[in-house]
This record gives sequence, C-alpha cells and structure tokens, in this order.
Amino acid sequence: MTNQKKFYITAAIPYVNAKPHIGHALEFVQTDTMARYHKLLGEDVLTLSGGDENALKNVQAAEVAGEDTQSFIDRHTQLFLSLSEKLNVQFDIFQKGSDKEHHYPSAQKFWKLCEEAGDIYKKSYSGLYCVGCEQFYSPDELNENGECFEHPGKKLDEVEEENYFFKLSKYQDQLIKLIESEEYQIVPNFRKNEVLSFLKSGLQDISISRSNKRAKNWGVPVPGDDTQRIYVWFDALNIYQSGVGFGWDEASYQKWWPADLHVIGKGIIRFHAVYWPAFLLSAGLSLPKKLFVHEYFTVNGQKMSKTLGNVYDPIPLVEKYGADSLRYYCLAKISPFQDGDFSEDKFFEAYNADLANGLGNLVARVAKLCEQNNITATAPSNVWCADLAKYMGEFKFNEAINVIWQLIAEADKKINEEKPWELSGDKLTIVLPDLVKRIQAIGFNLQPFLPQTADKILKQFSSSIKSAPALFPRI
Repeated sequence: MTNQKKFYITAAIPYVNAKPHIGHALEFVQTDTMARYHKLLGEDVLTLSGGDENALKNVQAAEVAGEDTQSFIDRHTQLFLSLSEKLNVQFDIFQKGSDKEHHYPSAQKFWKLCEEAGDIYKKSYSGLYCVGCEQFYSPDELNENGECFEHPGKKLDEVEEENYFFKLSKYQDQLIKLIESEEYQIVPNFRKNEVLSFLKSGLQDISISRSNKRAKNWGVPVPGDDTQRIYVWFDALNIYQSGVGFGWDEASYQKWWPADLHVIGKGIIRFHAVYWPAFLLSAGLSLPKKLFVHEYFTVNGQKMSKTLGNVYDPIPLVEKYGADSLRYYCLAKISPFQDGDFSEDKFFEAYNADLANGLGNLVARVAKLCEQNNITATAPSNVWCADLAKYMGEFKFNEAINVIWQLIAEADKKINEEKPWELSGDKLTIVLPDLVKRIQAIGFNLQPFLPQTADKILKQFSSSIKSAPALFPRI
C-alpha cells in the first residue's frame, strides 16, 4: 500500500526488579488493543515496550537474591515477555535497557545532544531519594510520614553527591504552550490540567546522573566522565527511541519517530509529560503526539503492595481460563480513567455472565441451528459498530466493548422472539442467515479486544457452519 499511514505505539517500560503483576497485564492489554485496532484500520503499526534495567532497585533486588545483576534482570525481563505472550499481546520490539550494542550508544548520543544545547551542568547536591520511583523529592512532595505517595512505608534515602543536572526550568514556558495547544496531547483532560498546574508552579532543574559508587557501576556511562552513570529516567525514556533505531539505524528511526501514542500509568506521568518532552526539545528532536494516562487496579479493594502481600500474579489465571477471559475483564470491567478493582470472584462472575452465558451461548445456539438446517454463511460485511471508532479514539475500551455486547443482547432478543427452533421453510431461511450476519459482525468487531475468540467465531461462521467446543466453558 502506498503512503500507508504509520502508527507507533508504546507501553511503559516496566522495572524488572520483580515478576509482573495484574497492573502490567492491564497496560499490556490496553496497548495491544489499540495496536490491533489501528492494524485493522489498515495502518502500518509498530508496538514497543522494554525493560527498565538500569535502575538502582534492580541492582538491590539482585543483591538480595544473591544473583549477578545481568542474569537477574535477564530472568525477570523474560517473565514480562512471557506474560505478554500468554496474553496474546504482540510487541514488535522489546528493548532492553542493558543492551550495550544499541541502547547504550543511543542513550549517550541523546545525552550529547542535550549537552551541546548547553542544558547539562555539574553541581553538588543533597536530597531525599525514593529508590522505588528512582527520583528525588522535595519535603513538600511527601506524605505526612515523609514518604513518597507511590511507595508508602518506604523510607527515602538521604543522598549527597556531585551529579550532572538538566536545565528543566528553561523549558517551562515552552512545555506549557505545547500542552495547552495539544501539540503534545495528554488524555484524559484532568491529567492534562494536573500537569499544567505542576508546570505553572515552577520547574526546578533535575539530576540526570549518579555516581558509579551509588549506581554500583551499573547503567549507561556518562559520555566523557567515567565516574558517573546516566540516571534512570534520562536513559529509560530513551528506550522509546533506541528501540526504533535512534543512534544506530537512522532509516528506521526516521520511519517510526515520533511515537503516535505513549500508554502509561498515572504514577509516571511527570516523567512522560514534563521531563521527556523537555529532553527532546533540548536535543532538537520531535515530540511524541499523544500520552494516554490510565488508572490502576486495586486488588480486593486495596492498593497492591508487597507489604500487604496482595500483588496478584495473573499468569495462573490466564493459563487456566485463556487470554481472552482476562483481556475481557481488563477492558470491559473498569473505566481506564478511574481505579478499578480486580478480584477472582469478580472475574468469575464476569466470565460466567458475559462470556459463557452471553457471547459463548449465543454462538453455540446459532451454530447448532445452522448445522441442523444446513445453513451456510455468505461473506461477512466488515463494518465497525456505530460509536466504536469514537470510543476507541477516547480510549474508552469499556464503552467500546459495551457497544459489541449490545449486538449480543439484540441477537439474543431476536432468537427469543422468533424461536427459530420452531420454524421451517422460508421463514427459517430468513431468520437464521440474519443471525449469522449478526454473529459475523460481533466477530469482526471483537478482533482488537478478544483476538483468539474473534478468530474462532469468524472461522466457524465462514462457510458451512458446524457446532464447535464451547468458547468459554462455564466455571
């Protein structure tokens, strides 16, 4: 296809200091759903995530585990890849932060561009450092116990050392203009306003390196100063560029950059909405087009935390009930713009009501009637449901799926009203093909959300229609 529109989408770059949890599943599924939707629109799509591997917390976790840092992060990065595969999430690129061949030279090139712009300088510094967030906080940004809001219960480190700093303050006005004008668009609006309020309260310059001693000699060396390592956010955010060739494959970089969409959780908004565009402005590079900020999963009504012991591993559930059942819960059962709760009870309830009794039952009933009456399918008309494009454009996955479940409800209503099992002759050959068309439309529209299920439905209703095993056996 000539002049095919490109769509470059990224999920956040997870820390690989522990195994993935249900929150990672949520973001992976949201990202993959958008990617699949844009593919179905005929766009040339590239999806990236990666491992934030140069963080201090990775080094500390490896020490606790009694493992060498590289083998520790390689093992954990594999767990994130394994989760994405089990969820049928297609990442074209998974860029490791410890990749010395591509990522290191890319991060160093990025540093040099900001340095050439006069935006990097060295000074002594003391401050409170949250290893969980990998960032310094001023006392007024902490809770009443002097802890960071993302990691309550964790004492901050008091750090004093000489670091390189980035002139973030220089970009304050430019960032306000870019975000207000939506040249860099932040969705939803209340997150955009939160960023603007942070920008307008005045920006401080930020530390972008740490000493080899504190970094334990781990991470990307600062160009021209082998006593310092590039600080995690300056290095990790650049994975969005290094993964598509920045600093090592110019043709690929020119094709894909800028990112069309970054998908992130609310806890890392400042890094993506303030630091990242400022670094890019300094380096003279294009800004990403849009930032979609989602909320979190709580588990059984509580914030996930290692202390509470409620960090939920989704892999056993996916292995037992299939990728699409968890994809459905992540997309249909919470609003992306409000914290949503995950519990196994709620999962089983949604599975039985919506997937087994709803979608699965409809498909099974119609397939059986068609098989008994030798009804064959004609080619489907691939038409998106009304409003689906609108909801996908606003990242309202729950509303988009609701539109498809309306089709299921309407088809069920038609079956109950027409009672096709009591019909014969002409009447039957009108009612059943109509139901087949409806199921084909459901299958087509489900593709970005429940890809394996959609594929089964479209194959089952493609020519001669036969009964098949239940899509979602009741729990």
